[in-house]
Amino acid sequence: MGKLTVRALRAVLVVVLTGTVFVQAMMVWALVSGNDPEDGTLPLTALRVVTILGIGAAQVALVCVWRLVAMVRRGTVFSHAAFRYVDGIIGAIVAAALVWFSVTALNAPGQRDDPGVTLVMGGIGVAILGVALIVLVLRMLLAQAVDRDVEAARMQAELNEVI
Repeated sequence: MGKLTVRALRAVLVVVLTGTVFVQAMMVWALVSGNDPEDGTLPLTALRVVTILGIGAAQVALVCVWRLVAMVRRGTVFSHAAFRYVDGIIGAIVAAALVWFSVTALNAPGQRDDPGVTLVMGGIGVAILGVALIVLVLRMLLAQAVDRDVEAARMQAELNEVI
């Protein structure tokens, strides 16, 4: 991965993380202050709490990607240490799916006249879980690469002893 790519990705991560922290802070402020400009048709307190949790899941994934980019830059991504960050991303995606399912459940009573909206939202939640499964498959590929790297290092050590 080139320096320009790493810098561009880090810039994007910083902007997104800063934006999410700002939105999260505004949501917390709205909860704490008790100012509710809405008409009360939706359970806004519950939706705000769920939004704060969802943003937190996204932030965990962003930090894990940052750490993986640092490992790529150092050339240490094919090690067992990378698994903790990939697992963090998988956990964040699953948490985001659970948050989405809770948003769907909160929104469902208002959609009695049009249950298709709830079905579409449920489908989106399943798609989010699908992304977690894709990352899990990529984790398995990483595990195979790490195993091959360890095996290659062992064989190189044996070859060095012979020579």
